[in-house]
Amino acid sequence: MYGWTGKAIHVNLTEKKAKVLELDKDILKNFLGGSGLGFKLIYDHYDITLDPLDPKTPLIFAAGPLTGSRMFGAGRHSVISFSPLTNTISDGLSGGFFGAELKFAGYDAIIIEGKSDRPVYLYIEDGNIEIRDAAYLWGKKVSDVIKQLTTDLGRKFKIATIGPAGENLVRFASIMNDRMHATGRGGLGAVMGSKMLKAIAVSGSKRIQEANTEKLLKLLEDVIKIRMTWNPALSRSLKIFGTSALINVINAAGLLPTKNFQKGVYEYAEEISGEALRERILVGTHSCWNCPVVCKRETKTDGARGDGPEYETIVNLGSMILVKRIEDVAELNYLANDFGLDTISLGGTLACACELSDLGKLPIRLNWGDVEEFKDIIHKIAYREGIGNDLAEGSKRLAEKYGAPHVAMQVKGLEMPAYDPRGAFGMALSYGISYRGACHLRAWTISFEVIGIPQLIDRFSAAEKPPLVAYLQDLAMVYNSLVMCMHYGNEFDEEPLADVLSAVTGVEYSKEHLLKIGERIWNLARVINVKRGFSRKDDMLPPRILQPLEEGPSAGRKIPYEEMLEIYYEVRGWDKNGIPTEEKLRELGLIGE
Repeated sequence: MYGWTGKAIHVNLTEKKAKVLELDKDILKNFLGGSGLGFKLIYDHYDITLDPLDPKTPLIFAAGPLTGSRMFGAGRHSVISFSPLTNTISDGLSGGFFGAELKFAGYDAIIIEGKSDRPVYLYIEDGNIEIRDAAYLWGKKVSDVIKQLTTDLGRKFKIATIGPAGENLVRFASIMNDRMHATGRGGLGAVMGSKMLKAIAVSGSKRIQEANTEKLLKLLEDVIKIRMTWNPALSRSLKIFGTSALINVINAAGLLPTKNFQKGVYEYAEEISGEALRERILVGTHSCWNCPVVCKRETKTDGARGDGPEYETIVNLGSMILVKRIEDVAELNYLANDFGLDTISLGGTLACACELSDLGKLPIRLNWGDVEEFKDIIHKIAYREGIGNDLAEGSKRLAEKYGAPHVAMQVKGLEMPAYDPRGAFGMALSYGISYRGACHLRAWTISFEVIGIPQLIDRFSAAEKPPLVAYLQDLAMVYNSLVMCMHYGNEFDEEPLADVLSAVTGVEYSKEHLLKIGERIWNLARVINVKRGFSRKDDMLPPRILQPLEEGPSAGRKIPYEEMLEIYYEVRGWDKNGIPTEEKLRELGLIGE
């Protein structure tokens, strides 16, 4: 095959066995890889009502047909399972080098099930697959695991690992790879920890076979000369500031989440901005595999050194909890990464705890902006010590336990990202309808509503948002299944992606065909969630978000959420309860005639 390898590793940790499987070619063509492949494998071969931490629950690492190819931004991989935080089907995407290395070893996916009786790690070197003892790694932080395995195995191995948070089944534990790249959202690190799987080390010597190299090289020449040169995000802002370039922009528009979404403007935004990061703590930059954008930041404070923080982290460990200095945000980020914690859910849960404390409902006093207190709490969360055990459950369960569910800023149990949807109505629908909970990466309408790429639309309008959100969701599923970096979504829509995919795989894809695949994958995720008990009742925003902001450029705007949701269901071909109709599923080939 071209693009794909057509092979997956199946690992049963209970039996300590691993074998290589042949993947169905039609499934690869119709679901691509990455998230689409993971959803399809789970739907076809597993009980989709399983508890996320049940040993029978699969954990799938999947690359895509473009992963490891010469296409820029295609070094990523997807991790798919059921989320311990939300109980939904969930996928997390991560950059770095791990995904490309998995393809170079000769595999499109790793399918892991069962539970080991002792800590283990998975060793993959081309055709050599071993389940090795990891007792000496258990309990170690992420940076120590990567350092130890790199010492043991050599630098050619790329490592994905959990930290103490994953071992202790924190519901928003991440899986970290290649320094500090994160599969963060949904707590898939806890699924990995529940299986007693500490890490995966992979190295490969193969290269991706391309169907039409001449056509691909011509397309890539156009990518560099025209598309990436023209695009201001890819050619300038991400290179200069990384994702932190957004802080001042979003704050100026009045939708920077502040004090647990009580405000949309932060008076200390300049102190935690991309400009502050660049001037005060930046010491280097680096990139993911085969990516010329170079958006990753290496930073250093007086007390520590590490990667990031990215935009989402700066907001959720900055304005959300009223931390005022970029140095302090960076140090909280370093801690979270090393323990293996999703920084978005961490910040949302800390903010929830601070507000519960203000209400006198928490058994301890937790003060806004108290950095040293936050550092202590992060440690307690990772090890489930004291009050940290409650926070390790996430904001929804925390707020419910202490009698104030309204202060948890979440959808389906997943904490909201770093854009207040009262300042961008498309994001309201994006958060509410996403299969994995409040997520900005399944339809980033900010590009249209605030940035103006590819065009600027009224951020407070409602009528055009449902079809826009549906389109962006379908495109996101294409990206997450190819697998490519979503930064490129600012410039590369379905047409150039179809051209590149056709050149790599030799399968002719039109732009319409590619979007139909995205729609198929999105609907499959919805079907899985429906079978897990989700429906319209779960597509709801927190009560606070349905009330207007009281100050700032986005003040006084009330989201017409129910109206947008009704239209969205119609656009999708779902019934009024948010269930895909038989007609729609038949159209997408998800059920037979």
